This record gives sequence, C-alpha cells and structure tokens, in this order.
Amino acid sequence: MSLIAIKQHMMQVKMATLGSLCTLFNAEPDTLRCLLQHWMRKGKIRQCLKKPACGSRCFKCADTLTEMYEWVDGAAAVAIF
Repeated sequence: MSLIAIKQHMMQVKMATLGSLCTLFNAEPDTLRCLLQHWMRKGKIRQCLKKPACGSRCFKCADTLTEMYEWVDGAAAVAIF
C-alpha cells in the first residue's frame, strides 16, 4: 500500500468507504485515515460529511462502512468554494 496506490484507486472509483479501502489494501482504518489525510491536505480527496441513510437509522453500521471519501479534481475543488 502506498500513497500512489491510494491515489490511483480513488481516481478510478471516485468514491469509496473506509471499509472498502481497508479490505482492498489490507490495512487498519487508522493507517488508511493517515494516508488519506495526505491527499486531503493537497485538496485531492475530501471526506463526505453526509452519511448514508443506513448509518443514521439504527446506528448498527460500523463507522468504516459509513465513512466515505471522494476523489475531487483540482478544478472541481476550486469551483465549490
């Protein structure tokens, strides 16, 4: 697992849960959060703050299933603000 591998995967899928990234890269959630922070600081990835409906009704979903990350283009990130 490397920063480049995460970047390439996120560019390809555009959006992923922390759980799916943990499974794909065979890594612990805290480790992946640290690596995702690198791309967040560079404005390439953002954490989706709105959780899916399944995570707000019964609260039985694991945090790693509802914690979403999205790949953002540099131009798209500027356009939002």
